[in-house]
Amino acid sequence: MSTTPETSTASHASDPLRTDATSDTTAPPRDFPIQRGCPFAAPAEYDALRTDDPVARVTLPTKKEAWVVTRYDDVRELLSDPRVSADIRRPGFPALGEGEQEAGARFRPFIRTDAPEHTKYRRMLLPVFTVRRVREMRPAVQARVDEILDGMLAAGGPVDFVSAYANAVSTSVICELLGIPRENLEFFRDVTRISGSRNSTAEQVAEALGGLFGLLAELIAERREEPQDDLISKLVTDHLATGNVTKEQLLSTLGITINAGRETTTSMIALSTLLLLDRPELKEELLRDPSLMPAAVDEFLRALSVADSIPLRVAAEDIDLSGRTIPADDGVIALLAGANHDPEQFDEPERVDFHRTDNHHVAFGYGVHQCVGQHLARLEMEVALETLIRRVPTLRLAGDRDDVAVKHDSATFGLEELRVTW
Repeated sequence: MSTTPETSTASHASDPLRTDATSDTTAPPRDFPIQRGCPFAAPAEYDALRTDDPVARVTLPTKKEAWVVTRYDDVRELLSDPRVSADIRRPGFPALGEGEQEAGARFRPFIRTDAPEHTKYRRMLLPVFTVRRVREMRPAVQARVDEILDGMLAAGGPVDFVSAYANAVSTSVICELLGIPRENLEFFRDVTRISGSRNSTAEQVAEALGGLFGLLAELIAERREEPQDDLISKLVTDHLATGNVTKEQLLSTLGITINAGRETTTSMIALSTLLLLDRPELKEELLRDPSLMPAAVDEFLRALSVADSIPLRVAAEDIDLSGRTIPADDGVIALLAGANHDPEQFDEPERVDFHRTDNHHVAFGYGVHQCVGQHLARLEMEVALETLIRRVPTLRLAGDRDDVAVKHDSATFGLEELRVTW
């Protein structure tokens, strides 16, 4: 996990395979977001953008205009450029929902801040999410996954896989890490559904997060009096009690850790399962050789790219990319799915290949804002998918494939519901 920016060594000007943007600069901006036609790939329009208009002007649902970037090298360059800001308070911030910027400016999630503020919060969390610490969590995650699967099987099908398994796994793991009771897993899903929806108002987001922060405030007060062996206690003892952060700052840090930690992993487990149901030969390959699972998880992360438009930024200065200048104070979105399906970086990017080498995808972002919990997300996916296909080899859809409900209006792409039986 890198905590410092990585500098791209690619030079578009010297690359004969690269072409500068050639589209008509007077054409009206296209509407964004662009919906996926296939849930397992980037929108088809990204290919045309990458070729003809790699730094394209778009109109957002808020009626603001911004830029979107689709080339792999450009995305990495943008996300590691210190002239690019993640501060949600900047007027040009390219929020995709009406209430997103107002609520973000109020609650200040650390992923929407710049250094040194962002650095402080990241350093608070990094020790918990190291490769070694996450590896030590595998037995506990395996036990929890088995318990959840036991309950699903005992209840009998058909069930909503998203709720009964994917959400249960991701939410239980993050709650147990923090030390949060897991009596009502759907509560956390509802909070994320509202706060992450592009259709929610600032008032609706504030109400949802207010309920979450109320729960967390009670736990913080309890841990002040009686610390336990969990992340909330550690943060209270090491950072709140010492004055490194205020209670409000700690609440915001815990809130985004829960929301981001459970939503993306829920989506990845559910979408990966649907892909395996659609492509049984991939499931058979994993059953024959379980050692492929880590590589399979990385390939799922690349191909599915559920956090496609999470990296929302503002240019603090004029920035040149692929022959275009993004003016200072303009919003810009680094499209992770666009980068992860760039054929100049990934051979046959539409193909899901568990033997792909040098799979340096950007599903977790890039640079100083790269996902702090990526090692835990990989572990959850590995355990959840391996256990599922091993223990329930007859898993199948319960209903028509066309009836699978997809989320198009959420910050994280995924499935609303996936009815399965066995």
